[in-house]
Amino acid sequence: MITIHGMADSGNCYKPRLLMALLGRPFRHREVSWLDGGTASETFRQKTPIGKVPLLETENGRFLPESNAILFYLGEGTKFVPVDAFERAQTLAWMFFEQYSHEPSVAVRRSLLVYPEMADVATPERLAATLAGGHKALGVMEERLADHDWLVGDAPSLADIALYAYTHVADQGGFDLADYPGIRAWLARVAALDNYRPRTWLPDA
Repeated sequence: MITIHGMADSGNCYKPRLLMALLGRPFRHREVSWLDGGTASETFRQKTPIGKVPLLETENGRFLPESNAILFYLGEGTKFVPVDAFERAQTLAWMFFEQYSHEPSVAVRRSLLVYPEMADVATPERLAATLAGGHKALGVMEERLADHDWLVGDAPSLADIALYAYTHVADQGGFDLADYPGIRAWLARVAALDNYRPRTWLPDA
């Protein structure tokens, strides 16, 4: 059985947990957090020098970091990876967008507001910049989702899972989704998928 080392409250760590739930595949969760120094421990750094979660541990003891790389590995050969080559590339494009344009604003602003440990770097300038960047990213998503059910093609893909993780808690970062009806409808569609589990869900030990 695979193990996903991660932080229960992290959207990046929620991505692979959600995919595994949707696929009905068993896995172990091992809590590792930067809040208590777990990601900086020597034991954890031996598994991944970058010292970040999530971290996938395969059945044969190999380690794979980076949330979207983990999604791609776990999603290989499943319905969440399009068969068409161009749609597969579009899926990757949205996943790159998530990490480069969406996460640095939407997720970071949430962290600045949610975690007291980040209060010293939650400057007015940074909050303003992440708010503007987040609305720009949400606007890109809205343009697609205003008249499409899913980000790629006509079915849910890894792109939807990657972007759902932090979009569905965007309000915790101060983002009002009232002006994004396409996104709100899409969030409801993701939450209605068979075997969906919320962010707080963890598998039985």
